[in-house]
Amino acid sequence: MLSIDPKQIAPAKLQGYLQSAVAPRPIAFASTLDKYGNPNLSPFSFFNVFSSNPPILIFSPARRVRDNTIKHTLINSQKTGEVVINVVNFDIVQQMSLSSTEYPDGVNEFEKAGFTMLPSDIVKPFRVAESPVQFECKINEIIALGNQGGAGNLVICEVVKIHIDEAVLDASGMIDQHKIDLVARMGGNWYSRSNVGMFEVEKPLTTLGVGVDMVPDFVLDCGYFDGNDLGKLGNIENIPTEEEIAIFVKTNFEVKAVLSADDSDKKYQKAKEYLDNGRVLEAWKLLLAKK
Repeated sequence: MLSIDPKQIAPAKLQGYLQSAVAPRPIAFASTLDKYGNPNLSPFSFFNVFSSNPPILIFSPARRVRDNTIKHTLINSQKTGEVVINVVNFDIVQQMSLSSTEYPDGVNEFEKAGFTMLPSDIVKPFRVAESPVQFECKINEIIALGNQGGAGNLVICEVVKIHIDEAVLDASGMIDQHKIDLVARMGGNWYSRSNVGMFEVEKPLTTLGVGVDMVPDFVLDCGYFDGNDLGKLGNIENIPTEEEIAIFVKTNFEVKAVLSADDSDKKYQKAKEYLDNGRVLEAWKLLLAKK
């Protein structure tokens, strides 16, 4: 058996062991506002419910291991004392992952990830309209667990209002675990989906995704692509150039046939097939290609 002294291992490697062993973990999709009123949205898998009376949720934005900096969510929580915690189901997992991209301060992750900002009733941060359950919270206390990279900060949140999509309720008015279809975080790129099992979502941390807000309107409005598809399209570093698209079309007989048919439905269906098979750049090139 491998035995490890936490003090004798690099923090990044220790974090990897912890996150892979303590799993699956629910995801707090935390919405905050900065002191100027700018929205921020970010997911955290150090999260759970700890009390029902009073209703208390706790999530932990840890200090970054690589450079010991703190995240915008923690700064905003400290400044405003309010947060909305949205739950994550399978329908929004790709967009949620995209929102974890470390965009510069002031960039609206709602827009980048293609989410709808829904006004809250009691607190100021916005809710994620696409999330099946949203908790408006007042922050009771923030407890720092250390001052080095990887140290957590327990954000103790008291729920002041709950919003539940009626589509996930059963006949008795309670949440149906099959309908809500929650996802949870595992180690590495791995997630767990309720009643289905494990699946992978490519991490966006090594690149700065262009965002769903850069996806053309004709793609957004065509009706072929769901939120997860849009999240994949937004998680590329650069939109293909005209030259790259031309080469792609010239060397791909199947794509030539789709484009020659002059049938938008066939084009969207093929692009959807590419996305389902992880071929995101090819989907982009096909969508942007002209006859």
